Amino acid sequence: EVQLQASGGGLVQAGGSLRLSCAASGFTFDDYSIGWFRQAPGKEREGVSCISGIGDTYYADSVGGRFTMSRDSAKATVYLQMHSLKPEDTAVYYCAADWGAQLSQSERAYDYWGQGTLVTVSS
Repeated sequence: EVQLQASGGGLVQAGGSLRLSCAASGFTFDDYSIGWFRQAPGKEREGVSCISGIGDTYYADSVGGRFTMSRDSAKATVYLQMHSLKPEDTAVYYCAADWGAQLSQSERAYDYWGQGTLVTVSS
């Protein structure tokens, strides 16, 4: 059974940091790019960042320089380190897996999705 388990969300003050984790199972982890998406209240889901199986990364302009993705193949886990958080980063964050090495920003490219973890940034 394919599973993506996102965790690490919580409440943090503006300027603070959080690290999200996405633990994968049920598929060949290194064959997939992993993306993070987020959905704020009343808004459409948007791409945040993604990482290929060989470690290439992409970041949306809104998070570049503040967020960093990494992956640990031994643990089949991807991390999203978030610094300098802003109230506009408040959203449910989802991880998703896309077969191949491309860095897709479109959610339609992704095959598997996790359940989401809530990040709330207070001003």
